[in-house]
Amino acid sequence: MREPETIRLRPSEWVPNHPRLPVLVYRQALSSVENDVAAEFERRFAEAGWQGVWRNGVFSYQHYHIGAHEVLGIAAGNARLLIGGSAGAVLEVGAGDCLVLPAGTGHMNLGAGDGFLVVGGYPPGQTADIQRKAASRSALQTIADLPLPPTDPLYGANGPLMRLWQNA
Repeated sequence: MREPETIRLRPSEWVPNHPRLPVLVYRQALSSVENDVAAEFERRFAEAGWQGVWRNGVFSYQHYHIGAHEVLGIAAGNARLLIGGSAGAVLEVGAGDCLVLPAGTGHMNLGAGDGFLVVGGYPPGQTADIQRKAASRSALQTIADLPLPPTDPLYGANGPLMRLWQNA
């Protein structure tokens, strides 16, 4: 079980970020020797009860979600992602890395290599909405009050997310 890096973000311009929860970055959560990294991310997310699983990339414009926390498993390739708006952090990610973004966390693709592929998903009962402008007062409250996931998307009920987010 990999212990994730944590990144705490303050609001950045119109991107609210989460008021308490850090971004979790699991480096090399899956080995590149896996036969099918995308399928393994899908299997682990489903096993942990995360839903709405998709395969694609990361949009090239800054956005965030009000109604969902989000997991991004890097299944192939590499990219530079801006997390948290213009005052946030630029992350170099590659195949096998996994990010968990709390609701409100801005994210965008600054550039990716050929074949960049992401597997994403959401906790049970949560659905992503794409936001590209400042959050209203009620949206900020929704972000702050959104329930914590019942499991870590990679490691289930005993994964690091449970400890790191419950103590935040």
